[in-house]
Amino acid sequence: MTELIPSLSNNPPDRDRILATLRQLAPDLHQKYGVTRLGIFGSVARNEATPDSDIDIVLELTVPDLFTMVDIKADLEQIFQRSIDLIRYRPRMNPYLKRRIDRDAIYI
Repeated sequence: MTELIPSLSNNPPDRDRILATLRQLAPDLHQKYGVTRLGIFGSVARNEATPDSDIDIVLELTVPDLFTMVDIKADLEQIFQRSIDLIRYRPRMNPYLKRRIDRDAIYI
């Protein structure tokens, strides 16, 4: 995967631009890693991001694997030039985090 957007580190992450980029990446992420669902949550999804904000991304995988998550995170950080919090959504997860994702998530 190559860098698709220039560094945004001096500006808040832009929700629409991030969603558009994720839509572009979705087929490759599915083919390469088995990503079946992809979205954003947190301050970016709520349009409350600041220049220091990271990008909170939620996903589901066909075969959950820690090494796959590490690779996806590295790819996305290279593309967005910003810190990524990558969360795998699952039925049993921290209830507080699950509620935040359920409340804020915008899926592509």
